[in-house]
Amino acid sequence: MTPFSLIFKEQIPLNDHSVVIRFQVDSKAPFVAIAGQFVRLHMQQDDGFDTFRSYSIANIFPSEKCELTEIEIAMTWVKGGLATRILSEMQPGDRLEASGPYGRFCLLPDHHQRYFLIATGTGVTPYRAMLNELKNRLDAGSEVYVVMGAQDAPGLLYEEDFRAVEKAYENFHYIPCLSRRQRDEAALNDRMGYVQKFLAEQSFDADSDIAYLCGNPDMVDESFALLKDKGLPITLIKREKYVSPPVKKK
Repeated sequence: MTPFSLIFKEQIPLNDHSVVIRFQVDSKAPFVAIAGQFVRLHMQQDDGFDTFRSYSIANIFPSEKCELTEIEIAMTWVKGGLATRILSEMQPGDRLEASGPYGRFCLLPDHHQRYFLIATGTGVTPYRAMLNELKNRLDAGSEVYVVMGAQDAPGLLYEEDFRAVEKAYENFHYIPCLSRRQRDEAALNDRMGYVQKFLAEQSFDADSDIAYLCGNPDMVDESFALLKDKGLPITLIKREKYVSPPVKKK
């Protein structure tokens, strides 16, 4: 992938420890991406070694594949983290080298009857990017479940975007799974416990269903095993884990 620059525009809080960061894309070639893909932000460690951090593109794409002149990422601050230090100190106009887009965590061309989009934390961002294409599939008769796991309600990133689609489509279901603290007043489809608990209670059809898993590696691994045990073929379980990257050369 040809490297390009990102120009910092603004930072917007999502909750006490997560933010949206918006960048302008400065690239010689058009930056064309598919909803669900990610970019790598290139960074240098204190010891001089180059590394990177990967972030899903969080924009709601106008169409499934399109040219983007601006991108959004969502990130959670980590005390002492390299990306936290670098990105939190950026000012409007500052530049950061990047590369991409990467990844195959995208909606398949074949339409399925039911989509289960399962996430924790910032793992929900690729599903936000897919919203317009998901509407096309809802219009074609598909049913979509966005199953979002968080410790409490503030951790349900982009909830308002998914709720807006839920209001417009009776075949779209937003399922918040809160593992530590429930809301004072329960919202529609609120569940107690991890997303795995919700999945364990469902039945899946290998001929019509597809599942996507994104976020915490433990959730991804446990949910993958659960879905496989319930008869969903591994080719119909798409997954993307958020793990630490390798260190590159100086």
